[in-house]
Amino acid sequence: MNIGLFTDTYFPQVSGVATSIKILKHELEKQGHRVYIFTTTDPHIERDVYERNIFRFPSVPFVSFTDRRIAFRGLFHAYQIAKELDLDIIHTQTEFSMGWIGKFVARNLKIPCLHTYHTMYEDYLHYVANGKILKPVHVKQMTLAFCAHLDGVVAPSDRVIDKLTGYGVKTPIRVIPTGIVLDQYSQPSDVDIRGQYGIDADAPLILSLSRLAYEKNIKEVIDGMPKVVAELPKAKLMIVGDGPARADLEKQAKALNLGDHVIFTGEINNDKVAAFYQTADLFASASDSESQGLTYIESLAAGTKIVVKHSPYTDELLSGETLGSTFSSFDEMVDDMVHFLKDPVITDQKTLKHTLHESSSDAFGEQVVAFYQDCQLAYEQVHEDSAGISN
Repeated sequence: MNIGLFTDTYFPQVSGVATSIKILKHELEKQGHRVYIFTTTDPHIERDVYERNIFRFPSVPFVSFTDRRIAFRGLFHAYQIAKELDLDIIHTQTEFSMGWIGKFVARNLKIPCLHTYHTMYEDYLHYVANGKILKPVHVKQMTLAFCAHLDGVVAPSDRVIDKLTGYGVKTPIRVIPTGIVLDQYSQPSDVDIRGQYGIDADAPLILSLSRLAYEKNIKEVIDGMPKVVAELPKAKLMIVGDGPARADLEKQAKALNLGDHVIFTGEINNDKVAAFYQTADLFASASDSESQGLTYIESLAAGTKIVVKHSPYTDELLSGETLGSTFSSFDEMVDDMVHFLKDPVITDQKTLKHTLHESSSDAFGEQVVAFYQDCQLAYEQVHEDSAGISN
């Protein structure tokens, strides 16, 4: 198949969505399909630089998310490119500019259009005028408008499908968790992270890795560190990433006198991520805004236990304590972090292997292609029936 992926976010931007799309592209191409990325321009990519099978359209920073982009031109240009490429199917990855362009192109080429609903927007309303303008009802209206006249929707988790069906989306929805390239995280890294940041080999190390945004609730993990340090005096928290909450998080760590125990690395190269997971004794997250939680799977693939916020997804992921735990309260989080820092080694390899297989990039690619094929058959059937009626 010739497949067009339409997205507002793609590398070199750092986000879970960009990672998901890159993995999908890799898996589809591994199966022999031809994949083309339709995305926005990026200030880190020079205009004349050639990127194989990637088409970028003029864009500006998105309001309240200045590190994200919105295309302001390219509707008919995208259609012309897609027509020349003879696309068989379009898979949109955003409900904004490139998503609508993708829907327009699919409708005019008379080909199926699927969509992945990556983001739980109700968790982000505070970014726009502190939540005083946009309300959950507006998210519902936007979602229903975008999902109308699609041939299929991919939900990365049960939480997403529950939200979409709650909104009243009638389009066929299938839960397909984004997979990860397991070898990328399991192969031992030769990068000496502890040496680079002056961390003793025997210091218990907690890792937080994400965009430093307020909805990630990194504040709660920092709040827990004084109690962790009281139990384990050499314990450290390494916060990897950058974002709008960084300055406030640094002030918080300073106010709690955690200068020697909290390390901010800033944004790191994606190729080095595995080394950070492997170096840590434990991965911790208090975020309840994840639609899936790729970092949780990445950590487990690197052999590092996780302590994460309770949700239907994480409770299913961690059905026992062999790989880590979920928590519902602040005290549970602190107790769990201390417990697993004292017992960081994953010994139940059977459970780990089963969990990772379910979340592998191979399984992800196979499930997406199966959904493509089902949607193509349904699309052809509907249009054959329509043609029969008109005749």
